[in-house]
Amino acid sequence: MRNKKITSLFTKKSYIIAAVIMVVAALGMTGLYYSQQEKKQEEQLAKEKAQLVQQAKAEDEAKEQAAKEKAEARAKTAQALKKKEQALEKKQKEEKEQQEKEQAAEETAAVSETITPESDNFLDEPETVAEASAAIQPELHFDAATDLLWPLQGNVILNFSMDQTIYFATLDQYKYNPAVIIQSEINTPVTAVAKGKVTSIETNEETGATITVDMGDGYSARYGQLKEIPKNQGDYVESGEILGYISEPTKYYSVEGANLYFQLLKDETPVNPMEYLE
Repeated sequence: MRNKKITSLFTKKSYIIAAVIMVVAALGMTGLYYSQQEKKQEEQLAKEKAQLVQQAKAEDEAKEQAAKEKAEARAKTAQALKKKEQALEKKQKEEKEQQEKEQAAEETAAVSETITPESDNFLDEPETVAEASAAIQPELHFDAATDLLWPLQGNVILNFSMDQTIYFATLDQYKYNPAVIIQSEINTPVTAVAKGKVTSIETNEETGATITVDMGDGYSARYGQLKEIPKNQGDYVESGEILGYISEPTKYYSVEGANLYFQLLKDETPVNPMEYLE
């Protein structure tokens, strides 16, 4: 009887131990399951975070590339506009230079023409006109002892020299100089050094528009590099009267710049003007 009780007690204890073991095992399995789930969630969150970081990085790179392309486009546009402005300025400059050349050519042609005034009285009353012309013709007399007026104020950059050659910078050569070259500014008025009669108005490559005035007694004065000459051949001029204005220098004097070509002649032979000018 006692043995039965002992056996029954051991049987109950075995059941209890087995139950405890099963409970512990169940708890362990549950904890393991939740641990695995948390690990999976963490891995998923890390993966999503990495994707977000990669996406943000890609967006930043795309923005930087877009900004770079925009800056390059602006630079190209600015460069194209600059080239266009330079081309326009060059074209305007060329057109201005062409207009100036054409204007200079027209002025040269205008002053080189001799215009004979028309008059009805010339045909109707020839004797009266002849008498009037004879009456207004002054007697020309050049006094070599009287100093001449300067045709304009300026520095003499090339002296008269017929006994030895001097250097001409534009031509880059030495040669004789039958006149004096007086430095001046464009549009400066040129006046007659003495009274006289206009014997010629001509244009040549070296001295441009040139007027020659007979002052009497074999003396004459020649003024070159002029424009807007207000006189005609045969007109009389007084000492100090304007004969024209300084023009652009011809190709023979481009280095020397704007100037007056002034020549004094005695019986068509050049003489040194510096010996007569005040």
